Amino acid sequence: MTLQFQGPSSSSSITHQWTFDVFLSFRGTDTRSNFTSHLYNALHKKGINTFIDDELRRGEEISPALLKAIEGSSISIVILSKNYATSTWCLEELLKILECKETKGQMVLPVFFKVDPSDVQHQTKCFGKALVGYYYPTLEIVGVKVGDKVKDEVKVLRWKAALKDVANLSGGWLIDKGRYIIRFNTDFGW
Repeated sequence: MTLQFQGPSSSSSITHQWTFDVFLSFRGTDTRSNFTSHLYNALHKKGINTFIDDELRRGEEISPALLKAIEGSSISIVILSKNYATSTWCLEELLKILECKETKGQMVLPVFFKVDPSDVQHQTKCFGKALVGYYYPTLEIVGVKVGDKVKDEVKVLRWKAALKDVANLSGGWLIDKGRYIIRFNTDFGW
């Protein structure tokens, strides 16, 4: 698909060849079998070429193929859910997505799935607990171990900034109590 967009630091219009229309970033344990699968199916029925990572890998580094899929997508939909920040994989995807927003003009749409946007922005509640777990990997909160071992404090600070940035983007959707409010026809002309 060839789309016209304004370059991030230029007023001239440039053409970019996208591999995918949409990239879905989500925490599989929270939304794979409900919201994300419904969203993917709705996009697919509309003929929207959507990338969804169907492989369940734990503990691996983000793959070059996944980074390439992010780079080749016109739009990234970031589905922020209760356990999104507990996944270093999701947080690394988010960093790449926001990089592509700045360098390639990619559109980024946050979806707040049963979480308050202010909790994402300010890293409170489940988002705060997850990020604390990266600083203190052996910490248990309410009997549940949170976080993976992170050796690089700068990386955690980048994740925090990325969560704040994505929460501040306009056009996000709030999904609560099973009501999916997605208006692709009016929002995007799809």
